[in-house]
Amino acid sequence: MNAIISASELADALRSERPPVLLDVRWQLSTAAASGQPFDGRAAYASGHIPGAVFVDLDRELASAPGPRGRHPLPDLDVFGAAMRRAGVSAGTPVVAYDGGIGWAAARAWWLLRWTGHPDVRVLDGGLPAWDGPLETETETETSAPAEGDFVPKPTEGAVLDADGAAALARSGVLLDARAGERYRGEVEPIDPVGGHIPGALSAPTSDNVDADGRFRPAAELRARFGELGVTRDVPVGVYCGSGVSAAHEVLALEVAGIPAALYVGSWSEWTSDPARPVAVGPDPQ
Repeated sequence: MNAIISASELADALRSERPPVLLDVRWQLSTAAASGQPFDGRAAYASGHIPGAVFVDLDRELASAPGPRGRHPLPDLDVFGAAMRRAGVSAGTPVVAYDGGIGWAAARAWWLLRWTGHPDVRVLDGGLPAWDGPLETETETETSAPAEGDFVPKPTEGAVLDADGAAALARSGVLLDARAGERYRGEVEPIDPVGGHIPGALSAPTSDNVDADGRFRPAAELRARFGELGVTRDVPVGVYCGSGVSAAHEVLALEVAGIPAALYVGSWSEWTSDPARPVAVGPDPQ
C-alpha cells in the first residue's frame, strides 16, 4: 500500500464507489502567526477545506498534554479512537490525511493510524496547496457530516521507541535526527532547554525529503539519501525530532523508500527533560 497519494489520485478516489475518509490536520509548529495570534487550524478548516474532510486537532486528539514525556506525547487511545470514529474512520475504510502543505501534521495522523492497526491510510502529497479541486466551508460540511466509524486503535509492537530504546538504537542501528541541522549541532535551540543531539544519532533533516513544492522526492532518491546514512532494510532504524511530529514525516519518507522505521515519540523534548541524559553537540554523532 502506497503511503502517499497525489491530488489527482485523491480526486479520482473521492469519485469512486469507496471514497476515503478525509482528515484535515492543519497545524503549525510556530507558536504565533504573523498577526501575533496563535495559529488556529480549526479556523483555517472552517474557511475552506476539501469537501467532506473532518478537522482533527493535533494538540488535543493526536497527542496528550505536554509534560515530562515531551511536547507531543502519545495520545490517550480512548481520545484518539473517539476522534477517528467521529471523523468516520472504520477498519475497512481508506483514509487520507492532509495539512497545510508541510506534511508534518498529516504524517502524525498517518503514523498514529498505522501504529494502531489501520491497514489503509495515506497522506496527500503536497497537502492542501496541491489540491486544485473545490473547497467547502465548515457550514457546508455540517450538512453532510460523516457517519460514525467503528475504528478501535490497537497498538503495534515495536513501532515506538522510548528514551532508552533510542539511546540503544543509536549504538546498535541507525538513529536519525529529523530536525534542522543547526538544532542537531546545538548552534541554536528555539524551543527546548538544551541544544544538541542524542549521542550517536545522525543528522537527517526532514526538509531534505521533499522538493521545493513540498512533495516527496521519488522513492529511488529517498533510498539513495538514506543509504548514504547507512540506512537499509537490514538495519534497525529509528527517528526522532523535537516532539515526535516532524519525525513522523521522516518515518513516512522512509516508508516511501521501502524502509520500516520506529518513532521516538518523546523525541528531544523528552530527552532533555532529564538532565542526567547525555547530550552531544557539533556535527559529529558522538
